[in-house]
Amino acid sequence: MSENENLAKEKTLFGKGIDNPSNILPKKLTFDSKIKFECHPGVSCFTACCHGIKIVLTPYDILTLKKRLGLPAHEFLEKYTTPVYLEKTDMPGVAIKLREDKDRNPCPFVTPDGCTVYTDRPSACRYYPVGMADFHEGQGSMGGDADRMEEEKFFFIVKEDHCKGFEEEKEWTVREWRKDQGVDVRDEMNKEWLRLVMRRKSFGHQASLSDQAKRMFFMASTDLDHFRRFILESTFLDTYIIDTETLEKIKNDDVELMLFSFKYLAASLFGAEGLPIREEKVQERVKEIKESQEKQVKESVEAYKDIKKARGEEVDPEL
Repeated sequence: MSENENLAKEKTLFGKGIDNPSNILPKKLTFDSKIKFECHPGVSCFTACCHGIKIVLTPYDILTLKKRLGLPAHEFLEKYTTPVYLEKTDMPGVAIKLREDKDRNPCPFVTPDGCTVYTDRPSACRYYPVGMADFHEGQGSMGGDADRMEEEKFFFIVKEDHCKGFEEEKEWTVREWRKDQGVDVRDEMNKEWLRLVMRRKSFGHQASLSDQAKRMFFMASTDLDHFRRFILESTFLDTYIIDTETLEKIKNDDVELMLFSFKYLAASLFGAEGLPIREEKVQERVKEIKESQEKQVKESVEAYKDIKKARGEEVDPEL
């Protein structure tokens, strides 16, 4: 593995180098805490943070970027992303594919004058240098008592040696900085998807997703065009009860489709409520399970008989 690849691996989701404690200032911040920071073309390190960095994309990032570039999802994914596993999980996702450069490996959207997709830049780019911790983000809407929990958030500063933005005189509250960067909107759009990821992380390595579950998570998280076809052209609507209003939104609104995909993933991966299955499908599944169990019992009995016969022992006629 090259040095640049190693550097890229040190960068992580929604923060730069936060796996390295030396980059995190040891102080909890609130929305009203003040920070001094500004990034602009006059800063000597301008665009330095856009090189050799692992920028993991959320579904909303992909949605806004593909629209900005006028590309269908599959073309955007092929041209601008590379597959990754989301941090400390077996959930497949994508990160920005950096341009080949033996020295710096720049983001494909960066130029000496700045970011060419700045108004639609990924969430990870917007958060820096203010990181956020949320103790309950792995639970939240998954149901049960977690729904009644008040999410406990606090913020922290990620400060890297090369960044000169901290030497600027511009002062903000954390709240003002987040609003200026459009983080609040991204937080709302990303919230349910991030909860899925955090829920998966909470399981550790005790269980792994099936290949089918991984494929479904990847499709719903990265390619809404494909996910819409899955809903409308497969047996999906024969299995799940979707009201007319929601179905119309799914057909015509990509953001609504994305939010629905989070609900579907929560139900299919973690058994969350909110996506009812048609009763006849439930009964079919119950019948399949019962038939499978009966078959396994019969096979066990036959295997037992064969063992008895092989030993020359008498087989109970009741079996």
